[in-house]
Amino acid sequence: MDLGWKRSFRLEHEHKHNEPFGLDIGSSEVKLIQLHKDGTGYAVTAAGIAAIAASEDSKNRREINTGRAIRECLESTGIQTQLAVCSVCGPEVAVRHFKFPPLPPQEIEGAVLLEAAQVCPFNVHDGPVDYQLIPNGADSVSGVLVAATNKLIKNKVQLAKNASLDCALMDVDGLALLNCLSEYEKPNAGSVESKTSESSAPLLARTSNGAGRTTTAILNVGGAYTTLAIMGENMPFIRDMAYASNDIVRHIAVENDISTERTWKILCGTGFQPVLGQDGQATPTEPPITLGNSLEKACQKPIDDVTETLRFYTAQEKSAIVEKIFVCGDFARVEGFVELLDSRLPAKASVWNPFDKIRCDAGRLCEDVLQKNGPAMAVAAGLAMREI
Repeated sequence: MDLGWKRSFRLEHEHKHNEPFGLDIGSSEVKLIQLHKDGTGYAVTAAGIAAIAASEDSKNRREINTGRAIRECLESTGIQTQLAVCSVCGPEVAVRHFKFPPLPPQEIEGAVLLEAAQVCPFNVHDGPVDYQLIPNGADSVSGVLVAATNKLIKNKVQLAKNASLDCALMDVDGLALLNCLSEYEKPNAGSVESKTSESSAPLLARTSNGAGRTTTAILNVGGAYTTLAIMGENMPFIRDMAYASNDIVRHIAVENDISTERTWKILCGTGFQPVLGQDGQATPTEPPITLGNSLEKACQKPIDDVTETLRFYTAQEKSAIVEKIFVCGDFARVEGFVELLDSRLPAKASVWNPFDKIRCDAGRLCEDVLQKNGPAMAVAAGLAMREI
């Protein structure tokens, strides 16, 4: 029987021996990271971030603006290779566990596809499906499957192509985050360690939860989606929530009757910029605005969503309890946001900048980019760690 599926998100390209870079194409920003690995671990060789100009006109205009942002990143970093590792997230992506009775090897692929057809909220025959087996004794076959729609993947590939790039590998945001975390939490992050067993499975993070009854989660608050990624007992748990920084900002803007652009500036500490008048005195261009508890009210939904998800995860895993949450993404840079999460979520929340443990070999300008924007570039870092 022809199952009509593709086994991998890996895309064909001609220059297979070039070193790729991680390209995180978001809804409001483009982030780029290139890494080099040697005997002491990973080092950043290039890092860039560029805003995507807002456009309400059409999909075509947005694609043009995204292409410009990608090219801006490439020009600022001087990267020469055209090979990029990209990623997808959202309701058209699914990461699920599976467990079957013992099966002959030749029947596993068919069983995975049937399982995907039952648990994925979209037609899995309209896109690639990949899986990774997890050792679980001789009495069962278990692992993790990943699926996404062709429409979502082709759109991301086209965005890269518009900037004259080849998408060498398509990943998933949540798995890229876990891949980055697995490097970050290694006791000796700079030591020599074989990665042979990892290179054969480019989609799936291979991290290990050595904490027994507790584990660490990553909360990536991007522009359009908030991703919660957890690794417990070698099984990744990924949930993408369609309420993120763009929604939070819109909520605050409406409540205070100001523009979203000004709201972002206020949240980032740049909303009140005085200018000098003819008398040399500072004259405010706009009166200062106090947002009060608008941030807390706007964040109530994601706080409730994350709390509910953590409870579901704990009940599902029975013994796995999330005790730490690493917060990253666009909104992690907003003053007071992580402190709010820490006070409201059932686990300790803290800002996560993965580049605290990844050295930079690209000069002071690159270091400044990582110091300021590191928490927003965690997905790009995880993508850059993929081997093709």
